[in-house]
Amino acid sequence: MTQANRLAKGGRIDRKRPLTFTYNGTRYTGFEGDTLASALLANGVDIVNRSFKYSRPRGVVAAGAEEPNALVQLGSTESTQVPNVRATQQALYEGLVAKSTNGWPNVQRDLMGMVGKMGGGFMPPGFYYKTFMAPASMWMTYEKYIRKGAGLGRSPRENDPDTYDHLNQHCDVLIVGAGAAGLMSALSAGRSGVRVIVCDEQEEMGGALLDSRELIDGKPAARWVAEVLEELTQLDNVELLPRTTANGLHDHNFVTLHERRTEHVWDRATPINGRPQVRSRMHRVRAKRVILASGTHERPLVYANNDVPGNMVAGAVSTYIRRYGVVPGNTLVLTTTNDHAYRAALDWHEAGRKVAAIVDARKSPEGSLIDQARDLGIKIITGSAVIEGKGTNRVSGACVAEIDPQGFKVTGKVQDIECDTIASSGGYSPVVHLSSHTGTRPQWRDDVLGFVPGDVRGLTPAGSVTGTFDLKSVLENAAAAAEQALSDLGSLDGSKKTEAPKVDALKEGPSCELYQVPHTKDTLRAPKQFVDFQNDVTASAIDIATREGFESIEHVKRYTALGFGTDQGKLGNINGMAIAARILKRSIPEVGTTVFRPNYTPVTFGAIAGRHCRELFDPERYTAMHQWHVEHGAEFEDVGQWKRPWYFPKTVNGKKETMHEAVNRECLAVREKIGILDASTLGKIDIQGPDAREFLNRVYTNKWAKLAPGRVRYGLMCKDDGMLMDDGTTSCLGENHFLMTTTTGGAASVLEWLEVWHQTEWPELDVYFTSVTDHWATMTVTGPDARKLMEEVTTDLDLDRESFKFMDWKEGTVAGVPARIFRISFTGELAYEINVQANYAMKVWLELFDKGEKYGLTPYGTETMHVLRAEKGLIIAGQDTDGSVTPEDLGLQWAVGYDKPFEWIGKRALTRPDTSRKDRKQFVGLKPKDPSVVLEEGAQIVFDPNQSIPMTMVGHVTSSYYSAHLKHGIALAVVKGGHERMGQTVYMPMVDGTVHEAEIVSPVFLDPKWERQNV
Repeated sequence: MTQANRLAKGGRIDRKRPLTFTYNGTRYTGFEGDTLASALLANGVDIVNRSFKYSRPRGVVAAGAEEPNALVQLGSTESTQVPNVRATQQALYEGLVAKSTNGWPNVQRDLMGMVGKMGGGFMPPGFYYKTFMAPASMWMTYEKYIRKGAGLGRSPRENDPDTYDHLNQHCDVLIVGAGAAGLMSALSAGRSGVRVIVCDEQEEMGGALLDSRELIDGKPAARWVAEVLEELTQLDNVELLPRTTANGLHDHNFVTLHERRTEHVWDRATPINGRPQVRSRMHRVRAKRVILASGTHERPLVYANNDVPGNMVAGAVSTYIRRYGVVPGNTLVLTTTNDHAYRAALDWHEAGRKVAAIVDARKSPEGSLIDQARDLGIKIITGSAVIEGKGTNRVSGACVAEIDPQGFKVTGKVQDIECDTIASSGGYSPVVHLSSHTGTRPQWRDDVLGFVPGDVRGLTPAGSVTGTFDLKSVLENAAAAAEQALSDLGSLDGSKKTEAPKVDALKEGPSCELYQVPHTKDTLRAPKQFVDFQNDVTASAIDIATREGFESIEHVKRYTALGFGTDQGKLGNINGMAIAARILKRSIPEVGTTVFRPNYTPVTFGAIAGRHCRELFDPERYTAMHQWHVEHGAEFEDVGQWKRPWYFPKTVNGKKETMHEAVNRECLAVREKIGILDASTLGKIDIQGPDAREFLNRVYTNKWAKLAPGRVRYGLMCKDDGMLMDDGTTSCLGENHFLMTTTTGGAASVLEWLEVWHQTEWPELDVYFTSVTDHWATMTVTGPDARKLMEEVTTDLDLDRESFKFMDWKEGTVAGVPARIFRISFTGELAYEINVQANYAMKVWLELFDKGEKYGLTPYGTETMHVLRAEKGLIIAGQDTDGSVTPEDLGLQWAVGYDKPFEWIGKRALTRPDTSRKDRKQFVGLKPKDPSVVLEEGAQIVFDPNQSIPMTMVGHVTSSYYSAHLKHGIALAVVKGGHERMGQTVYMPMVDGTVHEAEIVSPVFLDPKWERQNV
């Protein structure tokens, strides 16, 4: 197809490098340097999409991240599908395949468009909430069709073949935006020698200067950009990141940057030097100072039918003409409230196309650009505005009338002007999104007619985001912002101060305050006046929302969907707030603004996940010995996010052991010889500070004041309702230094629990917590021969029973590696827990197996560990407890210190009558009457199996195993009044009709005498 709108020369595209692409099944041609949007406009494609709610035809409106309409589905295969990509931000490449995100059977003739045209008036805000409330059973059916009708893009149904990665970075100054202000700031900061990162979301750095008509130091602005970039490239302390969007500003100047590395390359699937090309990268940057040079978004005016293809913001018209050599039409009408927008008309005229009229809302505009337009003979209509666009699938004309912006009314006769393009400009909104991410509210400025960034610690706004719009002032402001940042860093050197370049300031007049253009009809009866193009929010929808009692702008937003979706209010928020303010008879600052949240623009899940593409929702964590476990055939189970060896099946005579066979073998090895467990996943929290003991006294149920260095104590931790939360051992490493262990799955929640109580309840305590779970690998050597093996791998420890007692710990070396050895047991056998720095763990592990071969050292997994601890009657928090069990219920009252001086967490709750009832569910052992039966975990317990249904449930089985040592099934359970029911029989009715019988016994199944002899 011919590129009807392409200029023969001009722009920044490379006409020597044509590119072919496919859009909605039709093949087109563009050039290197085009975006998909500019290439579509060049080929005369008017309708690029259908609107979200009414399925109205939509065309390209803007030229950057603020584009609300031109959302496309990328991908030539199912696995490469990417939804909702802005055509204005997608660089053109050879073979690109894209299509509209909605429109059936096609975007030109959409059947849903007929529904929107005929029934649009019956779909006001709140339509879905009010219409589809009943019957409730039909909602899933409704939802299916609503989503199909109103949906945008779709996710791929196959795995993503691309590669993504992460990069952690630190810098002194991070500059967001590389337009005039960003480059000026980068030049000043870069020359000072500090570490600088500059990011910009566009394909080229330079921002609006790339298509500016102004001169800097007597040279075209684009040449100044090239010279600055060349200098910055030569500086080793400056990193330039084009195609990189700052998507989130978080606490302490942590900023996430999304870099599109090869999304503009057609052959990114081809490896380079044997390595896959990375599609995009997530930079996680810690910056000492952030300079926000994000610029502004031009606001369109809100008038009737302002969404018909051919309606554009004025600045986008100039960008397409001057940067891409594309004139998106033949005859232009410009409607504006300010001088700056006149550039669009001047560029249009310079491109050889007709400017039918410039319609200026101001009565007597004066300025340099206005003089230029008059000198060219362009018709200027003052005190007026376009009140309505004509046309269906493309603009065919504009209705223009004299207006009174303050009185919000049309005051003159309406005249029709033929045109195919309407460019509008209602002013400029500083891009304050990032500054709002920390919760700081932007501040309204009447002189700017927009919000500017609030005061954010560590962030310095620069350039037009501060409300300074003329180029001369922007450059001066940016130089000052860089000086401020350098001064804050203590790096300001007066001898290296960079002066802003010289710019001849244009004479510009003040802007006119106009957001919604009045119509001859009332807002509710006029043709639709769109505020938020992406979400089909109209001025009448905002009017209706306020009439229905929604006065808070946050409520108006949610009721109408203003600023929702991927758009985040870039074009429509200020207009929407202004319309609400006018109807409510308030000022815009009184109405306020909504809060923007990360991400600034959508980020693919691939970039968020990085190389961990299979672990997006649940990252996998591995111990230092994981590879050894894999090589030795371990079966794994997920515990928290950890991959823990479940059991180690052997293959004998070509037959692989079942889990039951493997666990029986592992259990007997521990009871009769020696076994080893990788216990590295246990939570480990280092606790230090002068008030560490006092803190432990308050969070644990038992006493900690007199625990001596070198000793270990078992502790229980309760919630404030008195119910057990977690348990574990805590070791005294020094007078004010402790190491707390937690269950694997409870490590994060326990650490959070400690921090919450310290920060909110006891901030006066001088104590600090550090998670060291990953730092220490733990190997538990257990069994009758454990001491023998330990004597072979340690040379500096006295392992004698009296010298190294139960619940002691010592420092020494194991296999030549510094270690902490803990004499504690979770099996009832002689046991040593060896803790070494994780990087050395594999060496120690291999040495233990080398020396332990003669003793029959056997690796065992979590299933065996569960059987061994159950034989001893030891609980696992979260399995034998469920948030409704107290220490007394568990028979652990010996670990509760009611006489401690400070009221520890849960003490008050444990004094309530309810927690001391005799019929509470209490922890017991169950011995099945049939030795071969292994009860089902979770099985409900009843006292009378013959009662009518529904039966009275009196407890349930919490843990159940077969004990190879006892040759009997065993179980742990909670039973009402269980402590007083020893020897009684209980019943477990099963779904299949069978009933299992079991005797209530002590949860400690092993002979205590036998147990003591072996420990």
